[in-house]
Amino acid sequence: MDRTVRTVEDVLALLDGLFAAGSEADRPVTGNGKDFWDPFYADRSRPVPFFTSKPDENLAACLRRGLIPSGRVLDLGCGAGRNAVYLASHGFEVDAVDLSHTAVAWGEDRAREASVDVRFLCGDVFALPAAELAGPYDLVVDSGCFHHLPPHRRVSYLALLDRVLAPGGHLALTCFAAGEAGTGSELADADLYRERELRGGLAYTPESLRWIFSDLAEVELRRMREEPPDSALFGVTFLWTALFRRGAPASGGARPVHGRG
Repeated sequence: MDRTVRTVEDVLALLDGLFAAGSEADRPVTGNGKDFWDPFYADRSRPVPFFTSKPDENLAACLRRGLIPSGRVLDLGCGAGRNAVYLASHGFEVDAVDLSHTAVAWGEDRAREASVDVRFLCGDVFALPAAELAGPYDLVVDSGCFHHLPPHRRVSYLALLDRVLAPGGHLALTCFAAGEAGTGSELADADLYRERELRGGLAYTPESLRWIFSDLAEVELRRMREEPPDSALFGVTFLWTALFRRGAPASGGARPVHGRG
């Protein structure tokens, strides 16, 4: 007899295990998902769209329009560091986290080639010691991490934002779009647990994103714009791009309680 649950984190870890037992391609970007993502990044010549060294077009647009002023950045699920290196080259102080050692090594190579400083961290962002994620951050960037999380890890994700995102700071999110010309699984959350598969990643509607991030103010939410092959930017239309802003603390410095663990 095995009794493993005593805390909320024990419950989350138990639910992680349901998906870890599925196909390798459905391993979430937490826990032992690195068993999939390390080999995935091993061959840098593979024709994977986001293996490009180009930054996301929406991120570049936000900088061009002055929506995200310079400051400290946390890049969640940074992959090979394309957005992290871009932001560092524009004067941001960047911490970049990924579960895959292979991806982080590639990102470090790119940073050296670009002669910029990026602090790369390898590990599960939900398990890293608080001292490693030395917030507060003025900007949290997520290009493809959120849609690989199983539903229960949204709790961890929102708690992380509560902890590290500075008042007035922004979340720049890119994720799979549901509906016509979108991609990703549109199964209901409960059905994902019945099947124990993420089906390559979860699709979201604008309404679901607004509900999940309802503690933040929406700045913009739109489809990513298609970028031609010769563009200096990365852009595909099957993704949502969103920019959310965190408000100032409540009067007296107290923060509202959201019931998240």
